[in-house]
Amino acid sequence: MNRLNRLFHNKPVKALWFVASFVRYVMPKFLLQRRLKRLLEEARQRPDWEYISRRADYYNRLDPAKASVTREGLWPLSEHKFRKGVRSAYFFDTYEYTRWFDDRLLWNTVTGDVTTVPPVPSVVKSRPIHGDNANSVLLNLDKIRHFIFLKDDIPFRAKEDRAIFRLAIRLRPHRERFMRMYYGSTCCDAGVSDADPSYPAEWVKPHIAMYDHLKYKFILAIEGFDVATNLKWIMSSNSLAVMPRPTYETWFMEGTLRPNYHYVEIKPDYSDLEERMRYYIEHPEEAEAIIAHAHEYIAQFRDRRREKLISLLVLQRYFERTGQLP
Repeated sequence: MNRLNRLFHNKPVKALWFVASFVRYVMPKFLLQRRLKRLLEEARQRPDWEYISRRADYYNRLDPAKASVTREGLWPLSEHKFRKGVRSAYFFDTYEYTRWFDDRLLWNTVTGDVTTVPPVPSVVKSRPIHGDNANSVLLNLDKIRHFIFLKDDIPFRAKEDRAIFRLAIRLRPHRERFMRMYYGSTCCDAGVSDADPSYPAEWVKPHIAMYDHLKYKFILAIEGFDVATNLKWIMSSNSLAVMPRPTYETWFMEGTLRPNYHYVEIKPDYSDLEERMRYYIEHPEEAEAIIAHAHEYIAQFRDRRREKLISLLVLQRYFERTGQLP
């Protein structure tokens, strides 16, 4: 897949994904629904069942005492259909797992970059890390865009002693603030990927592929509307992810990442970027330890069968905790 991604600017081939997703959509659901109970029972016999259950509970924090009180705002799975105007990435990524459950069950989902907690139990891609976020039940949504891992053949010590920032900043004032601080800096190749009259035209630089970022020792992963989309592939590389402590999380469980263990933490105002870079340039063994920890963290998401079981368990517990399944 990495070779294929290089040919297509490191992005998965969406046409192939759409075809595979649509084939899944037209397949009869009753066969899967008959298998679900046995599949989850078999999962309980796995040596990693405790890990699977713990992950599912991380994503689904619904309190049965609260979630089962009312079902207002929920709607039946039978209405979850592909139609004009539906956001295909979110639809197919939810349908991949909802099709295993009875159409009479009720649920809710909110698509897009979700930065607030819905008033009713809802399946979402993202949620705030802090506060009461129990109504935000995470699934791995829009994963064709978010869950991309790279194979990096360049050792950390062979990379340039610079950082790169190449992200969209329109309507993201915190990213624009970074550009105003570091555009033209010798420590950072700072540029934006989207043109807008609200900021200088010279900020806009040509698109570069993901693999072209990997010649730099440091890659900025600054949150956008919710999470930093590039964080996953940076952490799969031999470069260091550099960012302030995250405030939103997705299936990637950004809330469990440890600063200066999985990534290099900088202040929310970005003022210590150059200082933090200098430290890890002078202490490459510590940088390489962070990279190793990041690779270990990424490894837990590579088992596709286990990821499927976790996703099904998240939904199973959604329906249990909303009082619809025993």
